[in-house]
Amino acid sequence: MRVALFSTCIVDAMYPKVAAATVSVLERLGHEVVFPQGQTCCSQMHVNSGYFDDAYPVVKTHVKAFSEWDFDVAVAPSGSCVASLGHQQPMIAERAGDTATATAAADLAARTFELSQFLIDICGITDAAEQLGSYFPEKVTFHASCHGMRLLRLGTRQEDLVRTVGGLEYTQIKDLDQCCGFGGTFSFKNADTSGAMVADKVQHIEETGASVCTGGDVSCLMNIGGALSRKESPVQTVHFAEILASTKENPLKVSGPVSVTAGGK
Repeated sequence: MRVALFSTCIVDAMYPKVAAATVSVLERLGHEVVFPQGQTCCSQMHVNSGYFDDAYPVVKTHVKAFSEWDFDVAVAPSGSCVASLGHQQPMIAERAGDTATATAAADLAARTFELSQFLIDICGITDAAEQLGSYFPEKVTFHASCHGMRLLRLGTRQEDLVRTVGGLEYTQIKDLDQCCGFGGTFSFKNADTSGAMVADKVQHIEETGASVCTGGDVSCLMNIGGALSRKESPVQTVHFAEILASTKENPLKVSGPVSVTAGGK
């Protein structure tokens, strides 16, 4: 199958290893992966902040970038960005009176999958160790991102894959469905509330005794990782694509605790 990688802007700019891990997993299954060069942002942060007019050209750019390439499906390591394609992009184009782009956006969204969706629903992967060769000998807990659960209806797909990785010891976090407090611009506009939410999340993570917290959205992991580092916690954050890509022959190496200045933010 020819798969277009929808890397997402935050992965492309800040977490390129997550994109590389996604490609590694897809190619391990025999898929050809292509990368539409013109892709930028899905417009999620514009829409969520109410900037609908500004979101429209971003939507057009995304649709054009992928329309220029020949592929069967697109795959992204992000539940929130994939959810944005179906729940927001057609609405933004319709609002601008651009029916053609709205239709194209809806068609593209229908064949764009979050990584765990693609692996489980399309490829039939149920055992990461057996079918992907995944191996990661760490004690791991999992954070379920809001958009993946509530908009994309991922259920336990990501968590199920993580649980089947070879050598991995899984430990369940308390209040799994509790938001980490990031929410894009929510964390800036409501800093105190956001800070309290991520403090609860970090407490629950540390209570598990896990060395690693994983999840399916780097935005959430960035927020959680920042809170962990400010506490000088030894717990590391890793996207689940990196864990799936890890093998005995080429293992993912988790770095040690981040040292921060007392009182640093």
